[in-house]
Amino acid sequence: MTRGGHAALEAELKNLKSVERPAIIQAIAEAREHGDLSENAEYHSAREKQSFIEGRIKELEAVISLAEVIDPAALSGAVKFGATVTLVDEDTEEQKTWQIVGEHEANIEKGLLNIRSPIARALIGKDVGDSVEVKTPGGEKYYEVVRIDFR
Repeated sequence: MTRGGHAALEAELKNLKSVERPAIIQAIAEAREHGDLSENAEYHSAREKQSFIEGRIKELEAVISLAEVIDPAALSGAVKFGATVTLVDEDTEEQKTWQIVGEHEANIEKGLLNIRSPIARALIGKDVGDSVEVKTPGGEKYYEVVRIDFR
């Protein structure tokens, strides 16, 4: 994963441990004070949220402990993990820019493309000027690589 993705996961983990976990413990304590727990919707809701938070903490700790952080600025050449790639759709002439990142930091709205996505897999190893064929659910798309950046 990239440094930015690693930092974002660490920030989320810190927030869950230092803000969310104490808040839900307090909410459970307050719900317990209302009496009969078998019919207490606040208590059951708080316990569900606590279960989600604890599961997410475990997931983030596992991902962070196994992560290999890669600095894209140290890379160059053809498209590989960490590259920011600018493509032109050969049919519509529409230009798109994506950075190829790890699974846990991918966010298509922010231009962060999962390394396992069909587009990213098709781009790996390509160079500026190369044409790329991508099989999508809507049919085949053709792109030309116009720029590769490692930042």
